[in-house]
Amino acid sequence: MALILPVKECFPYIAADTFLAPNSTIVGDVTIGENCSIWFNAVIRGDVNYIRIGNYSNIQDNVTIHGTYEKNGTDIGNYVNIGHNALIHGCVIHDYVLVGMGAIIMDRAVIQSNVIIAAGAIVLENTICESGYLYAGIPAKKIKPLTEEQEALLKKLPQNYVLYSSWFK
Repeated sequence: MALILPVKECFPYIAADTFLAPNSTIVGDVTIGENCSIWFNAVIRGDVNYIRIGNYSNIQDNVTIHGTYEKNGTDIGNYVNIGHNALIHGCVIHDYVLVGMGAIIMDRAVIQSNVIIAAGAIVLENTICESGYLYAGIPAKKIKPLTEEQEALLKKLPQNYVLYSSWFK
């Protein structure tokens, strides 16, 4: 069973149909929407600031989501895919975004809708990633517009993760 703990009497809210891997951790001021999946060893730590995750988003294995004390909460939209080992910290991620494996998104960064952050990319503080583009590198830079195939992938992946999580329910 997932580790779900209050922090200072603030309990996480998790929609009933969300899949929680048995070793995932969700603590404090966290809200997780409908048809989400929180995978193995993911840590969503709403202890020092809030974390909001919309509907149909998937938080894959070993992802860490956190905020900054008294400064930056973390907002994650609908239909967001956060790949294995990513670090999401005190930022805003809009709808239909793919954060690649091992990517890091830092405080006050804003990832607009329909964006892919490449595996291993580091999005620095205060960066705005413009809708419709692929960002990659250290620090992350705008590389090229998304192809039709990439845009279709942003729509398909969240549904895939609803299917994958159904195998465990």
